[in-house]
Amino acid sequence: MIQTNAIDGLLLREMVMAGTALLEKNREAVDALNVFPVPDGDTGTNMSLTMGSAVRELNAKEYNTAASAAEALSRGALRGARGNSGVITSQILRGFSKALGGAETISPLLFAQALKRGAETAYKAVMKPKEGTILTVARVIGDDAVAQAEKAPDDFEALFTVILKSGEAILQRTPDMLPVLKQAGVVDAGGRGLLYILTGFYAAMRGEEADKLSIGAAKDAAEGEMLETDEESPFTYGCEFTLKHIKETVTEESINIFRRQLHRIGTNVKVTKEADSILCVLETNDPGKALQYGLDIGEIVSSSLRNHKEERRAHEVKTEPAPEPAPAQESKPYGFVSVSLGEGFASIFRDLKVDVIVDGGQTMNPSIEDLQKAAESVQADTVFILPNNGNVILAAQQAAELSERDIRVIPTKNVAMGIAAIVAFQNDLDPEANAKLMDEAAQQVQTGTITYAIRDSEYEDLHIVQGDIIGLKNGKICYKSNDVTDVAVHLTQDIVDENSGLITLYYGADVKSEDAEALRDKMSALYPDCDVDVYQGGQPLYYYIISVE
Repeated sequence: MIQTNAIDGLLLREMVMAGTALLEKNREAVDALNVFPVPDGDTGTNMSLTMGSAVRELNAKEYNTAASAAEALSRGALRGARGNSGVITSQILRGFSKALGGAETISPLLFAQALKRGAETAYKAVMKPKEGTILTVARVIGDDAVAQAEKAPDDFEALFTVILKSGEAILQRTPDMLPVLKQAGVVDAGGRGLLYILTGFYAAMRGEEADKLSIGAAKDAAEGEMLETDEESPFTYGCEFTLKHIKETVTEESINIFRRQLHRIGTNVKVTKEADSILCVLETNDPGKALQYGLDIGEIVSSSLRNHKEERRAHEVKTEPAPEPAPAQESKPYGFVSVSLGEGFASIFRDLKVDVIVDGGQTMNPSIEDLQKAAESVQADTVFILPNNGNVILAAQQAAELSERDIRVIPTKNVAMGIAAIVAFQNDLDPEANAKLMDEAAQQVQTGTITYAIRDSEYEDLHIVQGDIIGLKNGKICYKSNDVTDVAVHLTQDIVDENSGLITLYYGADVKSEDAEALRDKMSALYPDCDVDVYQGGQPLYYYIISVE
């Protein structure tokens, strides 16, 4: 039973950490809900990395008011948002934060209104919102939460019961809204990820471990691997102590309250109950208060304290004075940032005068912050970003929106489209005309990609078995076989038409150059009216990316 009717900044932090830990624990399960059986289903990973960035921001200092904690939550999530699912999650948190205004605490009604505002903000961030996705789940939860809170404005227990019940009900209906979900036999991955986060919120409010709730198992919030960071901890002391001779009046609820007290003054908290003792570990700036909380539970029989700052001082190495900064470069009219994965593609983009290459693509989507920093590092009046992946476009658009610079996103869904876009660029045109020209060139490119199936699946009229070689035309699976060359030939037949004049084969990291050249020769014989080029792309996971113009 939830014992409070108000959430302050410290409790909100606990809730976020618990929700993040539960999502991370179930990250692979969320990834597995992605519809396509290709090796790039990363909804759970992107949402988890986004929430991990939010946690790091919340842990940077102590936020006592709900509004300040929510602002840090939003700021961290927006900075680290990756992929469409991560960006949408960050927008939900952005709207949630804005709804709080300057509130010191959050009531059940305000919490419900903030959830609703979060869903509305996320809808506005997506150019073409699609029902049956995380957006739908967030919207229905927000609407039902407000209706419940208006009936019982002081009851968080009843509110969260409705939130989770409503969320699960609409999630189970997502296959009826998106036929591709129904055919794959799954619910929406982003919606499931959102429910894990909210379930973690509920667990923290009840003072429980998230693995005691039916939706899934999770480690203690501070134990999740994703919460670790190479950045310096804002807490000075590493504190560890053992309690024995536990007081007879101590119950499980007492220990849960004790754990929450430690969370309020530190991070990386672990409270482990043994047969006759309790081991306590945390990082804090107030070890005395941690020990005092422990004395309310039992007797301290051993303790140790480490000063992290002193340890860092001992390991500091003297360095030479920093060199004088180089004179600022004169700004040029145009600059380019391209997302690319594979040294071959990186080399091609560098040859095309792209200023900054951002590593990323399938399974590794760059964050909003990565893209914004890359674009703002280019000394140019106008910077074009080529996302080169459908799951990076939304993050690139958010990066452009957050920057005060003139940053324009060309919505390229793969590297072949990105190459066509930059080849079409003309230095004597204005930014608007160039953006239009580059977009048109990118959209004219027909692309095929060849990879392998990571699980059994049914897609339209194809029965796909794990390990099958599958071909995708413009992102849709259209052919399968057990042979890469066979798929390449059939896939190209679907793409080439009477207007085609150039076929370009970009071969991946797992393809030998002689095999790629043999395929080029085969394509040249099949399509004598087309020029056929072959380049090393070096991309992982995908044997070939085929571009037809």
